[in-house]
Amino acid sequence: MDLNIAGIRLDVTEDGYLTDVSQWNKEIAVEIAKENGIELTDKHWEVLYWIQDQVKNDVALSVRGIKKSGVIDIKEFYELFPGGPLKISTKIAGVPKPKSCI
Repeated sequence: MDLNIAGIRLDVTEDGYLTDVSQWNKEIAVEIAKENGIELTDKHWEVLYWIQDQVKNDVALSVRGIKKSGVIDIKEFYELFPGGPLKISTKIAGVPKPKSCI
């Protein structure tokens, strides 16, 4: 599937996840966040970069892992990314859909 964000043609899965992580940049993240009704703050960016680091290090992402991260607590994670925080945050971070997400 193709998606056009910020004038850039992106390859995405049917769920809207980037198929090529190298296409990700901050501008794309901002646009994906807007589509999900989220205005990114410094705390959002901290979480997004943490998620990217985990994926680069082949760490499986889960809500439990976020809880243990020391970056954010679960309540705040749900507040920052309402309506499916792991699904939405990983999509904004430009990483593949976590296996723990249905």
